[in-house]
Amino acid sequence: MSSSTPEALTAAVLTVSDSSACGERPDLSGPAVAEILKRKNFAIVATEIVADDQQNIQQAIIRLAAKARLIATTGGTGIAARDVTPEATRAVCTRLLEGIAERMRFEGSKKTPMAALSRAICGVREKSLVLNLPGSPRGAVESLEAVIDLLPHALELLVGNTKHTEP
Repeated sequence: MSSSTPEALTAAVLTVSDSSACGERPDLSGPAVAEILKRKNFAIVATEIVADDQQNIQQAIIRLAAKARLIATTGGTGIAARDVTPEATRAVCTRLLEGIAERMRFEGSKKTPMAALSRAICGVREKSLVLNLPGSPRGAVESLEAVIDLLPHALELLVGNTKHTEP
């Protein structure tokens, strides 16, 4: 599969937020993430909102990974008691891509020292990537922009396209 095939660049956006899940606050981060993905030629195949509950997050990631090659989560990556998105992601992924999260925090720290408090991770579930992003629209967009150019190549590697071309 090459990155030009439609299924290679499918994405789902999962917003993790108690207040958005119960309708108390509009989801601003999910649509902002979806917009960036669309601009980079990802087809958004699903968007969902779930509460900050590890089992619900895990079930949503599993369900969305069956539909999309990239699952971008937004929210639940901090240090508050209900921030459990990294734990849910880790539970359903077979491998982690530490460098992706490191890059997001590194780039984020150029704008705010609070980036160091993010526990966001990136993992592999079968042939999909699960990318945790912060819950704030600005943090989510900036984190995604820090790594988005790496994602198509990572997705290619996951389907076995490991040929490298020299520049």
